[in-house]
Amino acid sequence: MKFRRGVVLVALGWAALSWNVTAQAAPLSDKDIVDAYHYFLGRLLVLRQEHLDLQGTGRWNVVVHRDAGGVASANPNLDVTYSEAWIAVDKGSCTIVELPVIRPRYYTVQVLNGWGETVVNINERNFPERPAGRFGLCLRGVEIALPPGSLRIDLPGKKLRVLMRVELGANSTEAVKLQSQIKLYPTGKPRVEPAVEIQIFENDRLPRVEAFNRAEAILKSEPDINPGMGPLQAKVRAVAKAAGDVEELKRIDEVIVKQAIPRLQQAIARLGTTKNGWSRPATIGNYGPDFLTRTAVNLAGIWANNSREVVYFSSHADSKGVRLNGSNVYTLTFPRSLRPESLARHFWSVTAVDSVKYRVIDNPLKRYLLNDQSKLQPNKDGSVTLTFAAMLPAGAPEPNWLPTPAGQNFNLTFRFYGPSERVVSGGYFPPPLIKEQ
Repeated sequence: MKFRRGVVLVALGWAALSWNVTAQAAPLSDKDIVDAYHYFLGRLLVLRQEHLDLQGTGRWNVVVHRDAGGVASANPNLDVTYSEAWIAVDKGSCTIVELPVIRPRYYTVQVLNGWGETVVNINERNFPERPAGRFGLCLRGVEIALPPGSLRIDLPGKKLRVLMRVELGANSTEAVKLQSQIKLYPTGKPRVEPAVEIQIFENDRLPRVEAFNRAEAILKSEPDINPGMGPLQAKVRAVAKAAGDVEELKRIDEVIVKQAIPRLQQAIARLGTTKNGWSRPATIGNYGPDFLTRTAVNLAGIWANNSREVVYFSSHADSKGVRLNGSNVYTLTFPRSLRPESLARHFWSVTAVDSVKYRVIDNPLKRYLLNDQSKLQPNKDGSVTLTFAAMLPAGAPEPNWLPTPAGQNFNLTFRFYGPSERVVSGGYFPPPLIKEQ
């Protein structure tokens, strides 16, 4: 078909105009903004932790052995010694982890990426033929010579977080000795990209529209290993672009304040399935498409492990749905046939934390949890009752008491390490918390 030049230009002009109309992004809906915020904040929380942990020290590939019983982190696990590191790998360097023989107590080396996803757990359950020795953590697809006897583990990115846990058990001195024998070091000199600069924020003052200020750089800084995240990242980019318009910026900020943040707080309060006043996340440690749970967990207790290692339950309310307050007395009774030690191969514990920063609450006893090492006194029928109160109630056994903050709201976190099949399958929830009169 032949066209005169003028007709061709008109036709091309109309085509271009039509393309521009169809190519223009549809107006951002409130749901687009909420989704983008819930997705993107999960990455910001890990990035914030990278800044807070390193604080310009550049201490990459250096293991830090924390003192046993440290309570500084959010939702701390006080049943274990913690060793931790930020590792960097690239085309010229892997990171070696050396583990001593640790038995019969629980241990794991958990490796997480920049979105809070668990990449691997190194322990005798996942590597039964190599429960100890050298492990080479390397960037996937890169060929690097490792020290003799090293078992290679491929990583999806260049920056990762490592948390090493050794059960304290009945002999904490032995646990600390084993902890000190864990080594971590690079094989070369990896080039570490500086973390994207962000404004550090507090949990009770979450970022608003300013969260998207450097969205493109932040998205590019760490791949999301979960499939199907492209549309959500497109929403993040669209929100960042729309925020360049003053009127849209105001609307985006309003949606974040009035919808996104309240819904996130609701998600934290009701993670997954709730029964008996206890919530269990639908997913944990490895989140797949459930980005909202990932962000909620990163906010409430960053570095959560997956359910093959541990099952978490949380509660912020009593059996009637009323917010937990330290001025009240609450009891939790386990029947003889389902005492918590029967539901965990390794150990269990319950910890009280504040409802904003999720830190343990100081008390005169310096007692921050009850667990399988507590000398709990059973009832006459073989059941066990735990008590949560600011002061020890009359008649309650002192070893069964966990102090709570008078006049303050608080949350409880229950952990089952090495959970039984009944717990893993979702068929079990802890008993309800009863407010005593």
